[in-house]
Amino acid sequence: MDAATLATAAGRLLGAYASGKPIDPLTTTYEGMDLADAYEVQLLQIRSLVAGGRRVEGHKVGLTSVAMQKQLGVDQPDYGHLLDSFFHLEHVAIPAGHFLQPRIEPEIAFVLKRPLRGPGVTVHEALAAVDFVLPALEIVDSRIADCKIGLLDTIADNASSGGVVLGSTPTDVSAVDLRLTGCTFHRNGTLFATGAGGAVLGSPLNSLVWLANTVGALGITLEAGHVVLPGSVTAMAVVEPGDTFTATFAGLGSVTARFAKETS
Repeated sequence: MDAATLATAAGRLLGAYASGKPIDPLTTTYEGMDLADAYEVQLLQIRSLVAGGRRVEGHKVGLTSVAMQKQLGVDQPDYGHLLDSFFHLEHVAIPAGHFLQPRIEPEIAFVLKRPLRGPGVTVHEALAAVDFVLPALEIVDSRIADCKIGLLDTIADNASSGGVVLGSTPTDVSAVDLRLTGCTFHRNGTLFATGAGGAVLGSPLNSLVWLANTVGALGITLEAGHVVLPGSVTAMAVVEPGDTFTATFAGLGSVTARFAKETS
């Protein structure tokens, strides 16, 4: 894709944010779109949003489960950016209408105390860069109509990022075994799913290392204070207005996201 076509594709996705109306998959509109094109479309949107006053506050990693990778025919994760406007307070009602097609999933969030830049980042270097971990809920959203997404469409759409709710119980990363940390995920008081940290590339820490090395090769640093969402430990749930979701992690505490009811 040439520069003008990439800019047009990015503009269409930015327009979906503004209008609240999803668009057709980019891969059906732009023949020959490849992985590099998809990431460039993502970056063009981020640059535009930052130029308009938004701030990058972290990154997310997606496609970390074997099942999801098989579904999309890939053998590695993808990543997107977390902007300041994506973060919502725990227990405070979130307008469901703020999103187009929201879904939600529980994750173990890393908060960094020092910059982390690849390539060449090792597990022990990643551990040394983590300030603490938090229970988190990621709101997944898609600007692609009917969520008809393949790998390239979800990458171009900022890895289907929508929002983040962080818990308020910071825990030292050395105090828990992230692989074995279990999670119960409740929707409106009813158990929806269970999982454990090992569902995320064998350990959420592997996801952090992958991210640092992948974006580092592109000249991007994971900054001190940034949040990294490494991937979901359970299946995701569809969000409806008025829903309340709580994820409880062994040794990490819980986090709750509450969505406002629709008003007439």
